Amino acid sequence: MTINGGVPMFHVGDKVAYPMHGAGVIEAIEEKEVLGKKREYYIMRLPLGDMRVMIPIHSEEQVGLRQIIDDAGVCRILEILKGESTKMSTNWNRRYRANMEKIKSGNIFAVAEVVRNLSMREKEKGLSTGERKMLESSKQILISEIILARNLKESDAAALVDSVLDQHAVQAQGAVG
Repeated sequence: MTINGGVPMFHVGDKVAYPMHGAGVIEAIEEKEVLGKKREYYIMRLPLGDMRVMIPIHSEEQVGLRQIIDDAGVCRILEILKGESTKMSTNWNRRYRANMEKIKSGNIFAVAEVVRNLSMREKEKGLSTGERKMLESSKQILISEIILARNLKESDAAALVDSVLDQHAVQAQGAVG
């Protein structure tokens, strides 16, 4: 969201989330010429893979750039991961599209649902290659936001997510068996 006709809403040092990429820190705001047009871009560093992404300031709203969640948001993610999986289509293509829409939405809680549902399905029935990749990428999006929200190392954030998912799987098996 820009204000005053193009003044950036975010600043260097802000922790933001970018749908489909995850959370990162704005390292700089630079003017770059791309395809013959000069525009201002956020230069965002992602904590996973030390990747950098350029986001046009004029389209921050359309691309869904937002501030990262706080600690209460992390707690809500963990509760979602512990919850019951939601009903998903048995049709692989429909299920994939529905999950992709959730990931593209930029809503981290919807991404947590995708991680939970695909993790449960993986343990119950296994996943196709496409869904396994989707699970891994959505998990990385979740982990990147937890890293920045709680100032954790990648390994600690990943262990937190995995332990909640593993604990949930054990409880679900106990309820069935």
